[in-house]
Amino acid sequence: MRLVIQRVKEASVTISNELHSSIGRGLFVLVGVENGDTQEDAIWLASKVAGMRIFDDHNGVMNRSVVDIDGEILAVSQFTLTASTKKGNRPSYIRAAGHDLAVPMYEKFCRLLAEISGRKVETCIFGADMQCALINDGPVTIVIDSKLRE
Repeated sequence: MRLVIQRVKEASVTISNELHSSIGRGLFVLVGVENGDTQEDAIWLASKVAGMRIFDDHNGVMNRSVVDIDGEILAVSQFTLTASTKKGNRPSYIRAAGHDLAVPMYEKFCRLLAEISGRKVETCIFGADMQCALINDGPVTIVIDSKLRE
């Protein structure tokens, strides 16, 4: 699984011109599921996201997690995170998991993140055409891959 984690002042997802979900200060997380991803990947990533210290403490040092600041979380599925750009200019999505794996893994990740963080995780409609809006705070953007574990 690959994630793009963004520290935001606010974020939202609109589907078919209707607001589907929104958050205030917290984390906007894009979630890409690849073939071969397992429950262990989801557990590891959910723990990392919940505990990631990317919010400022009273000294202006990034030393607090989304839990510490009582922040909000919005997780959005995005198969394009699995893109391979090795050949040519058209990305290949061959590594992207099909719906039979991707949907349950995305849902599992969101449930685990909610359990570990102790807060509701706002979501999207998997596979929908979505418009995402956010105000990246910092900007702070972290890319994490469960296969690399770094």
